[in-house]
Amino acid sequence: MTRSPLLQRPGAVAAEGPDAGVAWHYGDPTGEQRALVAGTAVVDLSHRGTVVVTGPDRLSWLHSMTTQALTGLSPASGVESLVLSPKGHVEHALHVVDDGAATWVGVEPGTAPALLEWLQRMRFMLRVEVEDVSADWAVLGEPSAATGDGTVWVDPWPGATPIGEGGSADTASYSAVSTLEHPGAARPWREVRVPRAQLAEAVGDRRLAGTWAAEALRVEAWRPRLGRETDHRTIPHEVDWLRSAVHLHKGCYRGQETVARVHNLGRPPRRLVFLHLDGSGHDLPAHGDDVVLAGRKVGHVTTAARHHELGPVALALVKRSVAVDAELFALAGSAPGPSPEEERDAPRPIAAAQEVVVAP
Repeated sequence: MTRSPLLQRPGAVAAEGPDAGVAWHYGDPTGEQRALVAGTAVVDLSHRGTVVVTGPDRLSWLHSMTTQALTGLSPASGVESLVLSPKGHVEHALHVVDDGAATWVGVEPGTAPALLEWLQRMRFMLRVEVEDVSADWAVLGEPSAATGDGTVWVDPWPGATPIGEGGSADTASYSAVSTLEHPGAARPWREVRVPRAQLAEAVGDRRLAGTWAAEALRVEAWRPRLGRETDHRTIPHEVDWLRSAVHLHKGCYRGQETVARVHNLGRPPRRLVFLHLDGSGHDLPAHGDDVVLAGRKVGHVTTAARHHELGPVALALVKRSVAVDAELFALAGSAPGPSPEEERDAPRPIAAAQEVVVAP
């Protein structure tokens, strides 16, 4: 794990879990959220990884292996793509942008080595070179939709991005709302790459916000994240990833049969929901805590956060059969601890009112 130099800033509190190595907050998480909404803050995401693909076959090669249509990708156009298992389960989420000479792929913290190893095995005789440049390049998150120099990735969420051979990414979605009504439409976001040695200089005197603030706004936008909203059996339909990361009219790729079958049948086994949590207590459920209905487990919390306006909120995966008006509870403290011998308090039920993200 690389520890960010920005953790030396006054008030910085280090994050844990998947965001270890950067700041959770800088002493004022509520103010930091408001600054992000106002467009006046920046988030240290220097723990994210970056893989660079070069060579004349780079886009057609990535196109053939991932869920997005990439052969017609224009320079500086940010798109999202997924690497699926042969059974269609999500393995990697790729933030892809091309500068005309190289394709920059942003990935979740700690996943670049595994992606690099898989890509190296898939090179065959094609004219491509792949390199993990995470040690040389850091990432800053900004509340902006402005494109940059071809290394800046602009988040396409929640709308489909028109790319591909004479066509556009399919706008079909399992979401219960249209793109115009989607809460993510009010969340511009981009990832800017800077030389790691110049990270502090790139931030300058701009206000810093921690991952607490960034994650709260991501939850509000119903935006899925690899390793939080996904597990070993997640398929894209369950978390509404057909919105931004899957092109339904492109050629064959690993896991496509599952994508097509579930899309045609319209029955993903689970669905993502947004939860408004009872804020009368101080508890907040953790990743993996149970979601129950009438005392029976029907899902689990994926990400919980304290939002500056909405209060305690969460994303969760529940069974598709759960009624959209069901009275749910999140059991804080029910997820297994790091050690089986660890003594834990009894789980605390938190009332949770759901908003439908993926329609049943």
